[in-house]
Amino acid sequence: MQYIFVINGREDKSSIRPEIEKQLAGLDFHYEIYVTTGIGDATRYVNLICDLYPKIEHCFVACGGSGTANEVASGIVNRENKYMAVMRFGITNDFVKNFPGRDFDNVRALLNGTMTRIDALKVNESYSINVINIGMDAMVAYFGEIYHAAGYKDGFRRALAHAVLGHRINRVRIEADGRVLSRKFIMQATLGNGKICGGEYLCSPHAVLDDGLMEVCVFKTMLLLTLIRILPKYRNGQHLDDDFCRHHLRYTRAKHVELSSDRLIYLSLDGETIISSHFNIDVLDKAVNLILPAEL
Repeated sequence: MQYIFVINGREDKSSIRPEIEKQLAGLDFHYEIYVTTGIGDATRYVNLICDLYPKIEHCFVACGGSGTANEVASGIVNRENKYMAVMRFGITNDFVKNFPGRDFDNVRALLNGTMTRIDALKVNESYSINVINIGMDAMVAYFGEIYHAAGYKDGFRRALAHAVLGHRINRVRIEADGRVLSRKFIMQATLGNGKICGGEYLCSPHAVLDDGLMEVCVFKTMLLLTLIRILPKYRNGQHLDDDFCRHHLRYTRAKHVELSSDRLIYLSLDGETIISSHFNIDVLDKAVNLILPAEL
């Protein structure tokens, strides 16, 4: 197995490479380091290596946040002899939280890891391995990136306030396996392959990464006071079992979801924003080979 450590090259991630090199010192195995040059570069690089060396076993180790993990996974979907692993860097690496008790901070734990296969969600021509957000949640991620780029230390709070006050009504039609969940307006929706988004929100509490289904939860539009009452339940993953919350949402499990609107839909895909007026989302069964690190 040849290991390639794919490191987020963003300026504020400059501490990742020295930490990786420190852990690699003295270890005897074949590895390379690649530092990305911008958004989408990790996927481009992984695709290139996979195309050049289809018969060689590679493990691409995503070193960054949720976006880096997504880009690496997107490059190995349905490829033989190609694996991904994750080392935990970044403020909100939500994907690794699907595996409590695993040591995502240690290269030695990675080398002693075990192989498994997980589903991926195909979103038009993009992919997700964790959670897709639509509506208010997606706007929090979108504005969060804007405020972060502008240098605001309280960027998440600003983004949350912006989204809550200005984006609780979103025009989106949602159909899951032929069942219409929303004909016109929603507050937000989550499509979960994994369980957690936004660092702490257990948005898809019953999601399983290898069951061939996504968890679909659509929140109806609601008053601000109602949202304030529901939000703690949503954060703790209790919204699907709470009678008051269930009155304000629709839930199902599905293999195919279609989103459409006469306006642009802002969709957050593992924390990265993509925009279109129409999305087809499908579960790809066990499409990603994953190496899980050893337990803590």
